[in-house]
Amino acid sequence: MSGGRFTKRLALLSGAALLAHLSPALAESTTGQAYAERFDCRQLTDWEQPESPLEWFERSLWASHCLEFQARAVRIGIDGVRTLALSRDIEDGVEREVARFLDGPPVFFERHGRIGRMNWSSADEGAPASPVGIARHIDQYYRLSMGRDERIANRSAVRLDIEPLDGMRFGQRLWLDAQTSLPLKRELIDDRGRVVETFQLTELQPPQLHEGDVVLDAYREPPQQSWFPAWLPEGFVDQPIVSDAERQEQTLGHRIYSDGLSTLSLFVEPIEEGRERLIPGLHRLGISLAVVRHVVAEERPLQVVVMGELPPRVLVQVAENLVWREAPE
Repeated sequence: MSGGRFTKRLALLSGAALLAHLSPALAESTTGQAYAERFDCRQLTDWEQPESPLEWFERSLWASHCLEFQARAVRIGIDGVRTLALSRDIEDGVEREVARFLDGPPVFFERHGRIGRMNWSSADEGAPASPVGIARHIDQYYRLSMGRDERIANRSAVRLDIEPLDGMRFGQRLWLDAQTSLPLKRELIDDRGRVVETFQLTELQPPQLHEGDVVLDAYREPPQQSWFPAWLPEGFVDQPIVSDAERQEQTLGHRIYSDGLSTLSLFVEPIEEGRERLIPGLHRLGISLAVVRHVVAEERPLQVVVMGELPPRVLVQVAENLVWREAPE
């Protein structure tokens, strides 16, 4: 993959993060899954109203999978203010999300997916569906508390304050629709306490509960790779995702790690003579940061990129601690 194509891919990943505001626990749709476990969205109507902050958070994840809607939104970040049109629908159990910028250069993102798993696993071992797994997981690394109720997009909203228990990740404030638990607004707060991004729905057509099932992702066993990060922030788990980049470019290694709320992407690709390459160092892509290193491993030059919405020192430490040997079983 040339430097130009790789840079474009990083930019697309940064922009596609907008869709994570709709469904943070969405796994990319794949073909060939003969049998699929499913979640019946209609059972949400029978669940009791959440009481604790963690219950509200988990309910918001299920709502993000089971509600269909159209909305207008605004994104305010370091790179400026953008307005968007958003939509979610579900067909044959597969979720479809679309984001389209309404100002500036015309940009359109679309993804199809299903409810993901929290980690790699065989069917025998099992792995919880992401909403359950994420809620259990983040409770170990963040402090959740309730803020004062407010009004967002002309709807009553419940505020969640999510504060990291260490300096290795960013915090968030979430405003959830009091009726449906759908996220209406998110503020991303860096390790210095600054709001670095605000994403807010400004107009929302009444969301509709999907009258049917949503597909859960299949159990996936981890791929075999000759490299792995020897250091990650505590709680970051290898995600069971095979990216489009890997499908399209066999020489590109790509792994995603998450603590359930914060995420980092790690890319490793050969440096080939005559092809463009990224400049080593720290790069900013919107609110995301990317650390680029050129290393020699397995007797060939390689380009390492670590990208995410995390403190720069965390990304640097991950990039400097890759190991080229067989991962321990």
